[in-house]
Amino acid sequence: MGVVFAVITMVYANYLARKLAELEKNYVQLYSKALKEVNDIEKLQEEIDLPLSILESFDNIPIIIEGENGQLEGFNFGEEQFIDDQEFLQKEIEKLLEGGFVPQKGSQGYSSKFYFKNSKLYEYIKYFPLVQLLLLASFIALGYIGFNVTRRSEQNRVWAGMAKETAHQLGTPISAIIAWIEILRERLEGKEEEQEILNELSNDVNRLDLVADRFSKIGSAPKLERTNVFEKLEACQQYMMRRSPKKVEFDFPKKDQAHHVLMNQHLFDWVVENLIRNSLDAMDGKGKISATIYQEDNYVCIDLSDTGKGIPANKQKTVFKPGYSTKQRGWGLGLSLAKRIIENYHKGKIFVKKSVEGEGTTFTIKLPQSD
Repeated sequence: MGVVFAVITMVYANYLARKLAELEKNYVQLYSKALKEVNDIEKLQEEIDLPLSILESFDNIPIIIEGENGQLEGFNFGEEQFIDDQEFLQKEIEKLLEGGFVPQKGSQGYSSKFYFKNSKLYEYIKYFPLVQLLLLASFIALGYIGFNVTRRSEQNRVWAGMAKETAHQLGTPISAIIAWIEILRERLEGKEEEQEILNELSNDVNRLDLVADRFSKIGSAPKLERTNVFEKLEACQQYMMRRSPKKVEFDFPKKDQAHHVLMNQHLFDWVVENLIRNSLDAMDGKGKISATIYQEDNYVCIDLSDTGKGIPANKQKTVFKPGYSTKQRGWGLGLSLAKRIIENYHKGKIFVKKSVEGEGTTFTIKLPQSD
């Protein structure tokens, strides 16, 4: 409807502009006749009052008169009612002739040719459709931006609500499992092997409780603490190594160095573990996962690389969109939530730095450095 409205307006405005141009052409012809009457010295004073009044009314149309001797006179150019700058007037005539203008025939004894430019009113009407089209385009652009903002806001509310509900639903079974572990500890007291199994089971339940806590924080502002990235990354490595196939090699930097950033450790762990799990799935149980930490401008950068299947070039920009997953059991929310955690909560960046099919993938996390 907006396009139809714009087309109708353009056709109508062009029609008005064409009619105005014809009217101004008739005005100039009338001007020529009036000028001829004024220059006829045999006319009585009372007989030239009308032509003089016509001449005075032509104050909005720029006119150039070329005399029989080639002398040029200009009227109504800018604030000057009369101008005789020959160079300026000649350039104006050349512009008119280049645009296909045909000069009007003048009267004998004073002028041989008439040149005129369209009035400002004509220009206003001529460019009105363009102005209106720009306004319409701006209106459509604002509507599109508003729609996208509303849609993203709605999606964020859905993800946050789903995450909080998941955390709430996990709370009851986690509490029950913790209670059962304590009962088993009492019954298996003195049996070291069984106690060791219970300890590992307790660690996993604590981790599950941590996952529920992470979900509960989605949608609310997390608390950020100054943290050494090297120490945090090594802790993630140690946790994931114990839960990875034996044929997977980890190559992470040691924690004897220091780069500090402001982070929520629980949520950051989630991001790194999610990336490592994706790497494990891509490598089918064997390969190498490596990490590199370096500084770039005011950011601390973490490169996480694997030797897995890689990501097709046409999918590298869509891996962070909700619903994207290469696993049958996946919901496609892991990388989407990771992007939200890094960019919205930590004011950082996360992206696919490099990926070659059959060779592997490198993800980069950039976090603002903390003094």
